[in-house]
This record gives sequence, C-alpha cells and structure tokens, in this order.
Amino acid sequence: MKKIAAFAGSTSSTSINKQLATYAGAKITSAEVTVLDLNDFEVPLFSEDFEKNNEYPKGAESFNSELDKYDGFIVSLAEHNGSYAATFKNLFDWISRKNREVFRNKQVLLMSTSPGGRGGATVLAAAEGTFPHMGAAGITKFSLGSFYDNFKEGVIVNEELDSQLSAAVSAFENTI
Repeated sequence: MKKIAAFAGSTSSTSINKQLATYAGAKITSAEVTVLDLNDFEVPLFSEDFEKNNEYPKGAESFNSELDKYDGFIVSLAEHNGSYAATFKNLFDWISRKNREVFRNKQVLLMSTSPGGRGGATVLAAAEGTFPHMGAAGITKFSLGSFYDNFKEGVIVNEELDSQLSAAVSAFENTI
C-alpha cells in the first residue's frame, strides 16, 4: 500500500493547518496516511556558520529520513506576515542542505487555510513557485478561507468547499 505523509507548516498546538491536513488525509482511500508534527523535529536556526561548526541537527536528520518513507505529501502551510511560518522555513532550509529534493520527486497536495478570506493565498503562491525546485514532481492545490466559519467539529461544513477539497484529494490521489 502507498504511504502519504500529511503535515502542517506550523508548530502551533492548535494549528488550523494541521487540522486541515489531517482532514484531507482522512479523505485518502488508497493509501496509508501518517500525520507528522514539526514539533517532533527540533532544529537550531539555520546559518552557514552554525552549519560549518556543528553536526547536522538530529531533528533535520530525522525529518529527512522520515520523508524517504512516503509516496506523496499533504502539506498545509500557515501564513505568517505573507510568508512561510519561520519554523517551517527553518526546517526546510536544513533539510535542503542534505537533500535538495525535499519532496523526493513525489506529488504534493499543497494547501493553506487562515481565519481570513484569502485562505493563505500569498504563502500558497510562494510555495507553488518554490516547491517544484524542492522536488515536488507535481502540485495539486486547495485553499480554505475563513477557517472558523467553514470548518467546525473536524469537518468542512460548507458543502461546496468540501466538494472542492474532495476533488483536489482525488486528483492528488490519482497521481501517486
């Protein structure tokens, strides 16, 4: 059976993006989905000086090894001030030092959500531009705006938006 890793680009214990990634993962029918938590992969702030004078961080090594296990990825990105959350960007900077193909030339279901109506559109566009250079063989995307209005008790309550996510999940699933 194929394996999918789902994770949020956030370390918040109440991450709405982790909730969305978990929900999307539950819609997968033809693969086993594992939800990863970036809190399990601690790394220091990336700098070339630190890299020269220290061992490669265990958290980065562990996450890098973890990514090798999967046939595709569900990633839901938090948007902080119009960009990636710092912890996500930092971990991915470390990972790319050992393996530039962070996504292992596999398919990615790229998502974002936010409390606002744009649903993390800025970070989604940035990731859509950079993830192919980080080994995303193909990207299927989905954005959920107004999270607290549209997601309640673990599900998307807006039927049209839930259908859009189901279509995105199906398209992603057909590529892995």
